[in-house]
Amino acid sequence: MGKTFYNRELSWLQFNDRVLQEALDKRVPLMQRLRFLGIFSNNQDEFIRVRMADIMRLAESGKKYDKTELGGYTPSQLLGLIDGHIDASREIFNTAYAGILGEMEREGVHVVDETQLTDEQREFCRHYFYSVVSVRLAPLILRKSVPIPFLPDGKIYLAVKMTSDKKCRYAIVQIPVSGPCPRFVLLPRGARNEHTDVIFLDDIIRMFLDEVFFMFTYDRIEAHTFKIVRDAEFTLDDDVSKSMSEKMFKGLSMREKGRPVLLIYDRAMPEDVLATIAKKLGMKRAGQLDPGGRYHQMRDLMKFPVVRPALEEAKSEPMLHPLIDPFESILKVIRRQDVLLCYPYHTFNHVIDLLREAAIDPRVQSIQITLYRTAMHSKVIHTLLSAVQNGKQVTVMVELKARFDEEQNIDNTDILQRGGVKVIHSLDELKVHCKLLLIERKEGSATRGYVYVGTGNFNEDTARIYSDMGLLTSDPQVAEDARKVFDFLQNTHKHPEYKRLVVSPYYMRAQMEEVIDNEIKNARRGKKAYIYGKFNSLTDPAMIEKLYAASCAGVEVRLLIRGACCLEAGVEGQSKRIEVRSIVDKYLEHARLLIACNGGKPRSWIMSADWMTRNLDRRVEVGIPIRDKGIHRTLEDFFDIQWRDNAKARSIEPPYRNDYVQPSGDYRGQTKLYDYFEKEGEI
Repeated sequence: MGKTFYNRELSWLQFNDRVLQEALDKRVPLMQRLRFLGIFSNNQDEFIRVRMADIMRLAESGKKYDKTELGGYTPSQLLGLIDGHIDASREIFNTAYAGILGEMEREGVHVVDETQLTDEQREFCRHYFYSVVSVRLAPLILRKSVPIPFLPDGKIYLAVKMTSDKKCRYAIVQIPVSGPCPRFVLLPRGARNEHTDVIFLDDIIRMFLDEVFFMFTYDRIEAHTFKIVRDAEFTLDDDVSKSMSEKMFKGLSMREKGRPVLLIYDRAMPEDVLATIAKKLGMKRAGQLDPGGRYHQMRDLMKFPVVRPALEEAKSEPMLHPLIDPFESILKVIRRQDVLLCYPYHTFNHVIDLLREAAIDPRVQSIQITLYRTAMHSKVIHTLLSAVQNGKQVTVMVELKARFDEEQNIDNTDILQRGGVKVIHSLDELKVHCKLLLIERKEGSATRGYVYVGTGNFNEDTARIYSDMGLLTSDPQVAEDARKVFDFLQNTHKHPEYKRLVVSPYYMRAQMEEVIDNEIKNARRGKKAYIYGKFNSLTDPAMIEKLYAASCAGVEVRLLIRGACCLEAGVEGQSKRIEVRSIVDKYLEHARLLIACNGGKPRSWIMSADWMTRNLDRRVEVGIPIRDKGIHRTLEDFFDIQWRDNAKARSIEPPYRNDYVQPSGDYRGQTKLYDYFEKEGEI
């Protein structure tokens, strides 16, 4: 029997179902459950824009495809399964949303519409509409003979129908959700009103449609919400005379005008309105028209206002690392020993403070760093600009092709270049995804390098909600390897060899395969053998086949995979010794970690790469083996604590039902990790 692989798209949809499970889990604080619905919705939109659009393109192209990688399906069959899964998940979403609203009402928080307001609230909405909303509205009248202007995705629209005895008139109003106009508006309380009322911005606009269309005569006016999901793929211009930034600007404009993949609309929308919009958008296939409820773009639930702190998740503040004291030199600490930072348990401020120290230290000569995604108002970028002002040589690799962050990274490039920073970009075919920092400092007659190798971005905002790791070291060999990486990024025709770092696209795959082969060899010799891995995704067929071979040889394989996993675990004669679990909790599990038995002398690595073909073959990724015994034990403890999770861990194996490892378990790995690092600081 040939090896079996589960389809990546279906596996990813099941990951998003685990997010939806969090919204259904009554152990989760009520307002966090509401926000998990927002995360689910955001994830699903991105899936449709990227993965579903890819399969649609493949189905229409008639090009050859690898049926094994598609899980044995044709593209058309897969699209049918995806459509069915999305429909079923949406029904669960709608049920969960209605249930959460009911629970919120019992707690005194009401989401109301325009028909449920008191006189005082209506007057508030009237003032809010005139002072804040109306100036941001630009209604679009639809005419039979005139093509519809471009409607961007990522927006919410009201389809308006004005009816009179003689004719119907149609219009579209974009709901102007932005900083001054949040999607949810907190309403004032009346004298006897003890509960809190919140209204959708959509409904405030519905209230005042007569004022918006005052110049028309009609007997009846109604409005229904819809949104468009467009294909997010774009192709870069191959004009060699253009800079990467210029190519990206053009590519982004192409994405913004990508073809519509899905039209999601209020199922109460009149047929003539739907037909008019669909025709003007050129959407004919039945699968492209998706009926939904009264409200769309539910990712905005992530930004639902904090109305009752008692209904929110209690926040745990990030801790100082026990080796790093406030207002003391971090470079000095790293000179003495390696330091492992684990976010969000440790504060990311240590990295900011390290950069600030490097920016003003007279002996620091240069700073080199890779930036993939940054915070909106990045402290990292601010410290790099400060370093230039203090005479340091600063080189920043900005990855312009970070999906959905391209525009911000173009802006970052402009800010850095205007500040005197040397900015480099990757080639068209090579994305730089590694998280690497090299600080070079003159010490005596020599230059010492200080290196940070991370699993997550240099982003102080996401470091509070993503579970990631970063190693700080002054190991001379690691520093030499880091220099080679940055040299490669500027001279990609060079393929240097690395003595310590594990680097893709040319070496990481072979080195990871060697780790697995070593465990297979030891298992066949009767020695204890195991592989423990933690990744966001596991989809590369060759790495999966290696793990299958390891299982058949007697190697124990434990995997924590947050998202898509194409490996089918627990299959007799293929993967009986492989167990896969997934943890979805209040922090996004983002760290990549590998631990191997190594004949009784365990080894461990952290890395920026998932075991996906793109990461191993088409991206620059960096991992680092852990040499410090204390840090290695910490990684073993970290994995063990997460593996013992029986509150938020799900079993990921056929028949793929997202069953909890223990339905009523109370050992919550993320909470236990906070306790673990808190005790570490007390020792």
